[in-house]
Amino acid sequence: MTGGGGHLGLDLIRRGKISKLDGELAQIMRQHCDTSMDRILLSEGLATGRDVLAAHARYFKSRLLTNTDLRTLTPLSSEVDPAVLLKHAILPVKDRDGRAALIAGDPSEISAARAILPHSLRQARVLPAARHTVQGIIADHHRDYLKHMAQSRVIEIESCRNWGNRYALRVGIFASALLMLAFLVFYFPTAVFTGLAAWAGFTLLVSAGLKVAAFAARFSTGLTPEKTVTSGDKEPFSKISILVPLFREVEVVHALIARLTQLTYPKCLLDVILVLEEEDETTCKTLAGIALPPWIRVVVVPDGKPRTKPRAMNYALDFCEGDIIGVYDAEDAPEPDQLTKIAQAFQNAPEDVACLQGILDYYNPRQNWLSRCFTIEYATWFRTMMPGMSRLGFVIPLGGTTLFFRRDVLEKLGGWDAHNVTEDADLGFRLARHGYRTEMVETVTQEEANCRPWAWIKQRSRWLKGYMITYLVHMRQPVVLYRQLGAWKFWGFQAHFVTALSQFMLAPVLWSFWLVLLGLPHPLDTVLPRSYMVFVGSMFLLVEVLNIVMHAASVSGPKHKHLIGWAPTMHFYTPLGAIAAYKALYELVLRPFFWDKTQHGLSQYTVSEQRSDNTVHLAGVEFEPGDKSL
Repeated sequence: MTGGGGHLGLDLIRRGKISKLDGELAQIMRQHCDTSMDRILLSEGLATGRDVLAAHARYFKSRLLTNTDLRTLTPLSSEVDPAVLLKHAILPVKDRDGRAALIAGDPSEISAARAILPHSLRQARVLPAARHTVQGIIADHHRDYLKHMAQSRVIEIESCRNWGNRYALRVGIFASALLMLAFLVFYFPTAVFTGLAAWAGFTLLVSAGLKVAAFAARFSTGLTPEKTVTSGDKEPFSKISILVPLFREVEVVHALIARLTQLTYPKCLLDVILVLEEEDETTCKTLAGIALPPWIRVVVVPDGKPRTKPRAMNYALDFCEGDIIGVYDAEDAPEPDQLTKIAQAFQNAPEDVACLQGILDYYNPRQNWLSRCFTIEYATWFRTMMPGMSRLGFVIPLGGTTLFFRRDVLEKLGGWDAHNVTEDADLGFRLARHGYRTEMVETVTQEEANCRPWAWIKQRSRWLKGYMITYLVHMRQPVVLYRQLGAWKFWGFQAHFVTALSQFMLAPVLWSFWLVLLGLPHPLDTVLPRSYMVFVGSMFLLVEVLNIVMHAASVSGPKHKHLIGWAPTMHFYTPLGAIAAYKALYELVLRPFFWDKTQHGLSQYTVSEQRSDNTVHLAGVEFEPGDKSL
């Protein structure tokens, strides 16, 4: 458990800053929470930041720093990685008398912080300051270094960042491939179509086999992992840091804050970081006008390239206080007890379980046909396919939110690939390559379903482009990948990525077999007997029926059963994916790192509801309807 803090409560009680009862209650909380006394007092609103810092200054026989001190004290070179200084919120400086001193953002953790410093600095006087202030000074002083690290934390062989340096090569290869395909189509059209149809048919069968196996595994065993390791003594819960990347999210930022306040996890163990881009002045100004609770803070990422979600999270990672790192999106509405479930799951999980993935769902499934289909697709993926694939021992590509990591493992792997536009799927496979596992947890986060066709296509094209890049990156050294994953997971990786991409790219070829079932001529009539063509077409129809059954089963629960009747229309939902796939292929060549941002706040439904007393109930927080900021 975190040390120190006994002096703090006694000092504040003695000086009348807190009551004796509040001090005793805070001490009881320390027995059950792995955190410091000052964190408890601040998060519960029992003491002010200035009172706490003054008490620390008296304990260390030092002084409170003035704004002038903070601006003028010269940082000392410590030969310590600035990211480590940032993590511990400690900055060596030359004090007014010329002697070395340590500005400490976590005075209660000073013993652990001193251990990272050179021996000559370990006995330097301590100057307490607010953690966010110390980190801000460190970030400003080491701005260029931290920017560089944010985009290059992952080792080069496991990153796609060098992809951008080969523009001419990519264009040349792609142009040559197009010319070759055009030549073959012109001179050998039937042979080309036959080859494409054969590959489309093969990948369809592999995909169907994988889905059926995952479906059977999921519904035969349930979602919750069967085998866990139970700790003997009940350990205190760990501190959890949540990263919430925001970029031009003015429409949903008030709802986001309201939803976060509904989390029931002890606030002294909760560290929420709203990650903003320096260029996004509008969202910065909006948040500046909101009185955030002490456990929510803002970290502004210096502008740079690529301007992506993973780069922003890499930069903010070292600002985190927690041993568990979670990720939410701007429009997320997590279950109130979600973090408690996560903390308990990590306590009971084996050490090789480095990541926990929650279930994603949508709060606007009734808005239109597209949002209904999107909800059915997510239910099938997160409630059926991912748990089933996990049961089968395959690696599961992570979702981009409601993800929770052991911090030490995340830092060991270099965080996220800043250049990969599906950083979640990529990280899932990097975890597996290094011997770690991901487990599903039965907790739900609601999101906003994309309900406009072009917005849906843009989002899906980014995902598919990321899938293409992820596959190419991990297949740079297929022999190494095979050795790291083992045969079963390696071929599962091939089955998932290759079939998913092939099915979207070759969807028009598969659709052509509807001509056979309708008794119309088909391009392969001169190559294959009609009876065989009917057999192949019937096989494709059977796969479609299987898909509908799996979709219907995935939404058969009480919350989604109104969507069962819409499951057959998923067949008409697929063509949007084909359009997105061709857009993704174009961007893979010309704009591999372009982040086609999903616009939020388009839904006419949210988790808020209009009530009879003319107040707006937004995730349990009430605002007057005249509040224009909503």
